[in-house]
Amino acid sequence: MTSSRHSHKDTFERLYKIAEVQGGYFTTKQAEAAGFSQKNHGYHVRTGNWIRERRGIYLLAKFPPTERPDLIFWWLWSRNRADMPQGVYSHETALSLYDLSDINPARLHMTVPRSFQRRSPLSRTPVLHRGNVHKDDIETRFSVKVTRPLKTIADLLATRTVQMDHMQQAVKQAFQRGLITRTELARAKRIPAAIKKEIEQLRGDQ
Repeated sequence: MTSSRHSHKDTFERLYKIAEVQGGYFTTKQAEAAGFSQKNHGYHVRTGNWIRERRGIYLLAKFPPTERPDLIFWWLWSRNRADMPQGVYSHETALSLYDLSDINPARLHMTVPRSFQRRSPLSRTPVLHRGNVHKDDIETRFSVKVTRPLKTIADLLATRTVQMDHMQQAVKQAFQRGLITRTELARAKRIPAAIKKEIEQLRGDQ
């Protein structure tokens, strides 16, 4: 009996460690990897240990509230068959996460691989941008992947979905706060020359 209790405690601790870095969220496969049999997942939902957020995504019921649970939920939603999240928050969402400019997007924006096929009936589904993001253009914020400031601004200048006064504000703030440097801009090989020139113009004399 003692051995059984000890085993259950170890299983829960393994799941907690997984969920801890994901704002309390975890997937069905992660729960199985921690040692929870899939046939018992319904029991943990009924007894109030877990909250079923969506098919395949759960939340530890007693986990402390996080600042941006929506980011983690939709990041996990973007997972592939191997249970690996594919999405990288980008464009307007990334700009807001860096607190650059005054924009406040109504929907989340995420870049996913061109082969991404996940669908959702929920109206809150993020705006999806198709393309590959180089690993050097990604950093982690709020426990999820986000495009770096320079990549974010370059993407927005390419799509023209944000007013130019906001873009100028974002560029100036990014340089002032050291989120982008002149050296970084000059060495950026994955950004078209025309976009780099426009960023320089928006930066102005600083």
